[in-house]
Amino acid sequence: MTLVRVERRFQGPARSGNGGYVAGLVGTALAGVLAEDQVPQVTLRVPPPMEVDLELEVSPEGAQLRYGEQLVAGGVPVSAGFLTDATVEPVSFEEARKAEAGYRGLAKHPFPSCFVCGPENATGLQLKPGPLGDGRTACTWTPAADLVDPVFLWAALDCPSGWATDLEGRPSVLGQLTACTDAQPQAGEECVILGQLLGTDGRKTLTASTLYDSDGRVLARARATWIQVDPALFN
Repeated sequence: MTLVRVERRFQGPARSGNGGYVAGLVGTALAGVLAEDQVPQVTLRVPPPMEVDLELEVSPEGAQLRYGEQLVAGGVPVSAGFLTDATVEPVSFEEARKAEAGYRGLAKHPFPSCFVCGPENATGLQLKPGPLGDGRTACTWTPAADLVDPVFLWAALDCPSGWATDLEGRPSVLGQLTACTDAQPQAGEECVILGQLLGTDGRKTLTASTLYDSDGRVLARARATWIQVDPALFN
């Protein structure tokens, strides 16, 4: 068992941690003990509390992130085949840059302090996933030296797929993230992240996302489940 903390910088909504970052804390720890044909799947059970000690327990059977007796997130191994359809067709860095001009979160964002895509979080990733017009989003990312750790790759895979949904008319938070990180980007490398809508099921929205390096090589990919919520309960 180890202790981890979600610092204020890594918030999603104003009162809880960013879902992708917290899933990354659990998922990267679990990935280190899994077989080669397995990937971690992390389910968030409650809004992750910030600036408190959380207990993380990991074994090949799974992982649990707890705050006292409360289960915050749980991770389980799943077959790597679960991510077969998670590779989103890429675009060039220039095309992704153009798509950013249409990023809807700049005008209206349900969680403007989000570490990944919040326009009010000056210390965040500052991603601006804009629509490509075919159910995909695209944005650029040039990671700083302190943001190339795999946990930040999980975070970077989070919001670009979220914005493939209607986050303005259908505000949602991350419920589950299954991710695989094949390699890490270099600091200062011009990367592209794609998101794609896969479908909806009641309050749930299913998405995929892929991170590409400057040579068009897949660095990481993920499938996500988003849950529609009332933003007022989180901010």
